[in-house]
Amino acid sequence: MHFSKTNRPGFSGISKLWTAGAIAGLAGGIAEVSWIAIYANLSGSEASMVARGVTQTVFPQLVASNAAVPLGIAIHMGLAIALGIAIFAFVRSFLPPTLPAAFEPIAVVGLLVGVWGLNFFIILPALNPAFTTLVPYTTSLISKVLFGAAAALVFKFLGGTSPAAGKLRKEIKHV
Repeated sequence: MHFSKTNRPGFSGISKLWTAGAIAGLAGGIAEVSWIAIYANLSGSEASMVARGVTQTVFPQLVASNAAVPLGIAIHMGLAIALGIAIFAFVRSFLPPTLPAAFEPIAVVGLLVGVWGLNFFIILPALNPAFTTLVPYTTSLISKVLFGAAAALVFKFLGGTSPAAGKLRKEIKHV
């Protein structure tokens, strides 16, 4: 049997929201961690400092512990999953199903650039100003764009913008 966008087996409704969003968030979080590791290797800096910075932002009392780096990665991945679910819900709820399929990845990446701006210019300066200096702004922005690209690929693989996605948007609005 040949599967197309409309007859592909899989999830529907709220189950698809949670599953696709979580998978997209994991993919995006892994893309960010990978990019920061590559940047650190190329620049001679310590990627572990970014993970410690995440821990310091959320649990400042634990920044000196041996668990600071793995805890920072766990916090990052948890936030990435939540962000993936939120982005999936937003895109599927507010993008008209009549838009060309190429618009969805642009919208996803654009939303993630907006999240980056909110984080680095409003939230992080209030919570942990030192975190914003751990890597250059361009490096952190690239990591968020990579998150968006990874999430958009997951969304595309799991259905993308199609008439079926319009039906899913209606289901999500009624849940």
